Amino acid sequence: MKPLSFVLVGSGFRAMFYVRIARKYPELFELKYMLCRSEEKAQKMRQEQGIPATASIEACEKVHPDCIVVAVGKDDIADVAEEWVVKGYPVVTETPAGSSVEKLKRLWNLKKNNGGRIVVCEQYHRYPFLAAGLKAVQEGVLGEPYAVYLSLAHDYHGASLIRRMLGLKMERVTMRGSRYEFPVTETDSRYGEITDGRVSMKVRDHVVMEFESGKVAFYDFSGVQYRSFIRTRHLTVQGQNGEWSDTMLYYVNEEHKPEAVHLLPYFNPRYRALETKELRELCRPWKAEVLLEQAQDEYAVATMLYDLKSYLDGGEEVYPLAEALEDAYIWLLIQEAVQNPGKEIVSEQMPWHTNLL
Repeated sequence: MKPLSFVLVGSGFRAMFYVRIARKYPELFELKYMLCRSEEKAQKMRQEQGIPATASIEACEKVHPDCIVVAVGKDDIADVAEEWVVKGYPVVTETPAGSSVEKLKRLWNLKKNNGGRIVVCEQYHRYPFLAAGLKAVQEGVLGEPYAVYLSLAHDYHGASLIRRMLGLKMERVTMRGSRYEFPVTETDSRYGEITDGRVSMKVRDHVVMEFESGKVAFYDFSGVQYRSFIRTRHLTVQGQNGEWSDTMLYYVNEEHKPEAVHLLPYFNPRYRALETKELRELCRPWKAEVLLEQAQDEYAVATMLYDLKSYLDGGEEVYPLAEALEDAYIWLLIQEAVQNPGKEIVSEQMPWHTNLL
């Protein structure tokens, strides 16, 4: 199979995920160019990373990539995506799809009225551990899910997981939120451990979401949970017949007797070519804590790129744009809720809602 070729717009932390994926699976993915803001930055990436990099849009177009991957700051994602869609390229973007309702509507218009092919790389549901729990929920082990407590992922990622855990697509939602600030001793960062005892004030957001169907979600998150040795992540999904709690599954069997099982990471056979020894070793032992390591993240993103080729050949969307827009819209509502404590925030009808009601 010919590798999926792409131009990568952006050179920051998230952009490097795509660089590593291309290096790890050269038979499947080919990085044609990294497009940087300046020639100085492009030269730095060529020297330090050994990858093709340029500041020239013309040079990127001349290599005829299969798609454009947009990994820039979240305030610029929708604008950059639109530039390339208008040029006629399929576009893969980092999350969120857009940082305002106006930008989300523009992206939907590009798809509906201009035939734009836009894939938002919302990968959390493809982490092997989370995929295992979601598979159990979708198979009806818990019965119909009706309540979620999520202290695991922020904003649009959290919205995506909540909708999938509850089996929701597009529903009117009412929210009330609060924002708190607490001191936390820092222990970890993107660049390694922190051992100097520094203490920082960290924001924690709590939002209650009530959906039109009667299902509810309790969103509770602080950014420090992503990188800390003294802060953990938690989740609970409840249905009439059981509960998914962190790494455990509790339910009643066909004989109405209670059972408890440890959730082990689930690897979809479709992506066997993407499994690595590192990933299998990482996921093999059962862990009491919910750990979402970088290797799981890169694997999840790689599965989306893997499916992209089928989509470009006329197959189904990798992650429906309507769902990605809904994730971002719920994120915007969450922010409105926590910035206006106690105020009732009610979602409105959006253009993409007609697609999945």
